Amino acid sequence: MTTASPFVRRLRAIADAVPAILLAAMFVCFIIQVFMRYVIDSPVGWTVEVCVIAWLWILLWGQSVSAEETDEIRFDIVYGSVRPEVRRWFRVVFSLLLVGIYLWSLPALWDYVTFMKIQETSYLDIPFSWVYSAALVFSAVSILRYLWIFWNAARNRDSGLGTADDIGRKDFSE
Repeated sequence: MTTASPFVRRLRAIADAVPAILLAAMFVCFIIQVFMRYVIDSPVGWTVEVCVIAWLWILLWGQSVSAEETDEIRFDIVYGSVRPEVRRWFRVVFSLLLVGIYLWSLPALWDYVTFMKIQETSYLDIPFSWVYSAALVFSAVSILRYLWIFWNAARNRDSGLGTADDIGRKDFSE
């Protein structure tokens, strides 16, 4: 990402900071909960609620927005054993398949998230539609990500995806 504009690098840094901030919030809530339960002897429930919501957002935001393709864990026994041209076709087929699945499920996901506005969390009274909107972000960004992979593979551009061995060699040789 060294060729990206300063604006894009700043957006990327902000996107990467979101899971870190949420993890810090989880840690603070954990400390508050331990203190309130064992020192004050008056446990509070809102800390658990914050931790659950933050964890959901960390997982979905982190995988869709912050993670890069090289960060993903792949079962690449077959992928790594075939020629680069076949790998390119794997990327074409599987990216189209995943885009299709995400697009097919998006209306039902939208219906579910918007339906959940009728219910709120127990302690913080946050509408569940806000909590579960992370799933919409995940789906939308995943669609864009796999469209980008498809576009690069269809144009026969190397997306930088090697096998796990290739990635490991690059990381250790630097």
